[in-house]
Amino acid sequence: MELDGKVAVVTGGTRGVGAGIARSLARAGAQVVVCARRPPEHPLGTAEFIPLDVRDADAVQRFFTDLPRLDVLVNNAGGAPYRPLTHTDAGRHARVIELNLLAPLTVSLAAYDHLKHANGSIVMIGSVSGSRPSPGSAAYGAAKAGLENLARSMAVEWAPEVRVNTLVVGMVRTELTHLHYGGEDGVEAVARTVPLGRLALPADVGAAAVFLASDTARYISGASLLLHGGGERPAFLDAATANKGDVR
Repeated sequence: MELDGKVAVVTGGTRGVGAGIARSLARAGAQVVVCARRPPEHPLGTAEFIPLDVRDADAVQRFFTDLPRLDVLVNNAGGAPYRPLTHTDAGRHARVIELNLLAPLTVSLAAYDHLKHANGSIVMIGSVSGSRPSPGSAAYGAAKAGLENLARSMAVEWAPEVRVNTLVVGMVRTELTHLHYGGEDGVEAVARTVPLGRLALPADVGAAAVFLASDTARYISGASLLLHGGGERPAFLDAATANKGDVR
C-alpha cells in the first residue's frame, strides 16, 4: 500500500473534503489522526479523532509534541461564509485569513521537527479562489493565494527533508453543497459549467492527496496540482455571436 506504516494528520478532517482525505489516506495504509474543533458526525473508519483548534498556537504545539511520529501533514482546515467585503468589518475578514493562511503556517511549524526526521510531506489544500476573483469570499481567496505561495517557499526552505505541495481544489460535492449552490437543480446547473461535467467528490481530492504524500511523488515539491475538472469554460465563448464552426 502506498502509505503503509506512515502516520498522517489531517486538520479539519471530520467532514466534507477533510473526511474524504482521511478515508483515502487510511485506505492507502496510513495511520490517520484527524483533528478539528468538533468530533465527526459519521464514523471515519480507522482514523483517530483528537479535538484541536488550529488557530490556538499553544494547543497546536502541545498536539504535535504529544505525537510520537508524523510522516504526512494535510492542512485542510479552512473555509469561509459568503460575506461581501462591505457587509462586515475588517476584523471578521482577518479571522478568515487567520484560519485559512496563518493556521496552516502555525500547524506546519509545529509539525516541522517530526516531518524533518521522517523525510515527510505536507499537502496544503488550496482553492481555485486563490487564482481568480472571489466576490463574496475575497478574504478567503486572498488567503488561499497566500497559502499557495507559502507552500512554494516552504518547499525551498525545508528541502530536501520535507516536501511541500498544494492541491488547488475546485468545486466539491459535500454534505454542505446545497448551502453554496442551492438544491439538486442548482448543483446540476453548476456542474454543467465544469468541463468534466460534474463536481469533484471528496474521494477525488483524497486520491490526489495520497499521490502527493506517497513515494510516487518523491520528486515533486513546490508544485500546485489543479483538481478542478478542467476549470471554468470562458464566459466569452458562450457570449460570442460569431460563427462557432471549425476554424481552419
